[in-house]
Amino acid sequence: MSRIPEPVQTPEGPTYEGRLLDRADEEVVDQGAAFDIRTLVTRRGVLGLAGLGVGAVVLAACAPAATGTSSTGSAEPTATTDTGSSSGTATAAGEIPDETAGPYPGDGSNGPDVLEESGIVRQDITTSIDGSATADGIPLTFEFEVLDMANGGVPFEGVAVYAWHCTAQGEYSMYSSGLEDVTYLRGVQVADAEGKVSFSSVFPGCYSGRWPHIHFEVYPDVDSITDSANAIATSQMALPEDACSAVYADSRYDGSSQNLSQTSLAGDNVFGDDSAALQLPTITGDVTGGYTATLVVGVDTTTTPSAGSAPSGGDGGPGGGQAPSN
Repeated sequence: MSRIPEPVQTPEGPTYEGRLLDRADEEVVDQGAAFDIRTLVTRRGVLGLAGLGVGAVVLAACAPAATGTSSTGSAEPTATTDTGSSSGTATAAGEIPDETAGPYPGDGSNGPDVLEESGIVRQDITTSIDGSATADGIPLTFEFEVLDMANGGVPFEGVAVYAWHCTAQGEYSMYSSGLEDVTYLRGVQVADAEGKVSFSSVFPGCYSGRWPHIHFEVYPDVDSITDSANAIATSQMALPEDACSAVYADSRYDGSSQNLSQTSLAGDNVFGDDSAALQLPTITGDVTGGYTATLVVGVDTTTTPSAGSAPSGGDGGPGGGQAPSN
């Protein structure tokens, strides 16, 4: 473990990394949660503070851990789900990385637009908005806790989160063959006073070339969702390997186990930069009762979003023809 440098004395007072200490008479590690978060936040990840001591306890209370492992067997942080299996952990204390919305956003940026449909604001996304079709698979509740990084990491109340993902067979509603008129596995929720949103869905499958994931866009408010250009963050949640392996033993996920065995977080074209350090959720549950995944999402409105939607692509993953690339 490296040693944290001593504060630098200046005419204005002691500083660390060019910033005045909030508590001039205390050590760097005892400056409080707000100072720690400002130290940790970067555009793409976390600047580790070695030997945080008491400060680490403060950060742990501010930022829940996230879980997941790489199928390559390379070293990754570890944690334990309620089933007792090792699933990997990363502390979500920075801005969520900008990622592509992929070929199948359904947000009007490349054709289909579910965000203009009445009923898109909903918690349960297992069915089409009109109730005509229902997605099959292992139940998954996924939750986002959105933090306002421009204001010290407070809950981002009132933002609207649009989330979407593929079916158990790796296909996308509104795009895949036979699903053009289906709108399931897509929905919007508005963050409460704690910055939280929740969706009831099914566990997505794994198609060739991508690690299992869930797409999402964050908008300033629900009135902004009708124009994808209004999104203040676009990213993806990576699903932990242990849970994926258990789910994909189910016959409804035919092909997913093989596809998972042929990819890894480190080799994924979206998560490969840092093995999804800020995009892995904590996860609990099992295949019998379903899973719950929770991800902390830091959004910084002082930075310019660099992600966006890709051109329209293929028809989906296993069983759906050409595999999506994003």
